[in-house]
Amino acid sequence: MSDHVLVLDSGTTSTRAIAFDLSGRIAAVAQRALTQHYPRPGWVEHDPQEIWQHTLACAQEVVGTVGHERIAGIGITNQRETVVAWDRDSGEPLARAIVWQDRRTADFCATLRDAGQEDEVQRRTGLLLDPYFSGTKMRWMLENEGPVRAAAEAGRLAFGTVESWLVWKLSGGAHLSDASNASRTMLLALDEAQFDEGLCDLLGVPRVALPEVVDTQGPLAETTLLGGRLPIAGLAGDQQAATIGQGCFAPGETKSTYGTGAFVLTNMGQALPRSEHRLLGTVLMQAGGARTYALEGSVFVAGSLIQWLRDSLGLIASAAETDALARSVDDSGGVTIVPALSGLGAPHWDAEARGVVTGLSFATGRAQLARAALEAMAHQTHDLASAFAADGARWGKLRIDGGMSANDWMAQDLADVLGVEVERPDMVETTALGAGMLAAVGTGLFASLADAAQSMRGAVRRFEPAMDQAVKDERLARWRKALEAV
Repeated sequence: MSDHVLVLDSGTTSTRAIAFDLSGRIAAVAQRALTQHYPRPGWVEHDPQEIWQHTLACAQEVVGTVGHERIAGIGITNQRETVVAWDRDSGEPLARAIVWQDRRTADFCATLRDAGQEDEVQRRTGLLLDPYFSGTKMRWMLENEGPVRAAAEAGRLAFGTVESWLVWKLSGGAHLSDASNASRTMLLALDEAQFDEGLCDLLGVPRVALPEVVDTQGPLAETTLLGGRLPIAGLAGDQQAATIGQGCFAPGETKSTYGTGAFVLTNMGQALPRSEHRLLGTVLMQAGGARTYALEGSVFVAGSLIQWLRDSLGLIASAAETDALARSVDDSGGVTIVPALSGLGAPHWDAEARGVVTGLSFATGRAQLARAALEAMAHQTHDLASAFAADGARWGKLRIDGGMSANDWMAQDLADVLGVEVERPDMVETTALGAGMLAAVGTGLFASLADAAQSMRGAVRRFEPAMDQAVKDERLARWRKALEAV
């Protein structure tokens, strides 16, 4: 009996395969770390072949544990905006993938802004002119990677985000991108079915090299690499998948995922999302060609700040240690961290910003720095909350997930600084769960995403605001002063 779905979760720092049953229970999981390449300051790259090999190995391990006959279909979720270029004939990558965090196209984005292009780009795509998005990365590859340029000239070039690359490899040549991922390229108008020729011309990307834009659920492709024929029935970018996994199906419902970065999405229904406060409009999901949209705020550095404290500075041995360190002191001792290690995202959008630590004294120790790092999550989220409210999308409650959200101290701090109830599911890795829900609906195991969420989402824990207003005001004042230094 086919009563499980297989999720391939291709993240920024690791690749996982997870089998979910219809109650949302994890039946099997396999994971491989992904090598990070930093060839220059501000540049971040991955090896597409490593992404594929890890994905296939993890999938084979999980299917071997659960049994092929019990897998109804596959859902894929992925790090968004990361660009892969490959040869259509050989199926081999032509260069390293340029990762979403990469800032090498900042100058080109500034040139377009100076030429007055940003308002029109935002009106059509919901996005701002920033190196974060895929289109300018594609242009850079064409201009700077000889094999990519040669493949384009020969008509053999395929561009895609990570889910597109994985579908191609799994299916043996289907060139697809779901609408949620496609909406992050700066090449898709939010109200158009396929990539836009005019936007491609603006960024210098050949339309012919791009995939077909498809739904986020349904019989999208199939693979025979895991035993028999398995449908690929769910596709979504990681943040859209987490929003689905959190059950945010009604307009106004909001989630924030704290992983490598932090990403807030508010469901906007079928209305095209418009922001006057430098938030992003994006496709949340698409079924039968009909789209549900979201308003999004993206913070570039969240969990990666804790990783930096651990790996680069050696201040902590593990991320879990930060909870106890934060509780061991009454406050941060006046220390404030602005974690602009790869620029500032929404609502500031400053690609050239770099991180600062203010308020250091001889009394500063590991505990104060760890607490300040966790406090930075609430400070950045508060900036986003203010922008969402100004755009008419005030949060009544915030649903949180991602690896960092397991930190109880941070979850309570978010509730305190935001002044709203924070809700966290017992199973915080909702990105994979959302892709599993899409696959379950796409294969007919559930009639709707609401039905899938009711069965698979599980229990939640709630955190209520309790911070004294004067304490909150002092913290936010220090944050704003530190931002000025950036």
